[in-house]
Amino acid sequence: MKIELLPFQKHGDERGMLVALEQIKNVPFEIKRVYYMFGTKDNVRRGFHAHKALRQLAIAVRGSCYFHLDDGVDKEEVLLNDPAQGLLIEPAIWHEMYNYSDDCILLVLASDVYDESDYIRNYEAFQESVRDESAQAE
Repeated sequence: MKIELLPFQKHGDERGMLVALEQIKNVPFEIKRVYYMFGTKDNVRRGFHAHKALRQLAIAVRGSCYFHLDDGVDKEEVLLNDPAQGLLIEPAIWHEMYNYSDDCILLVLASDVYDESDYIRNYEAFQESVRDESAQAE
């Protein structure tokens, strides 16, 4: 599994810092949806799904959280704690977010609008889809 943490150029001076996000330039897709999570309680995990086609870019604009990423073969844990860095989540990657800091604000840019039919919410169904895809590739 290839984990991509995208660095963003920071602009700043004595007044503070700024990061600009632009579709196709430093965000590798057209942005059709933006959402953010905050106020996540202690010991709560979120996510528990993969997408069939959706691409996402997750940025901890404040605080930190961990991502559990799983492509059906390999599993990785990634800490997001830098507002000048984004985690690219490609299709067919099971993801869970956990261990949110009290001040965490997690921003997500998505390549398409919300579509429930694009979600794989059952882990066994996800593993089956990965096996099916591998068999078709052979």
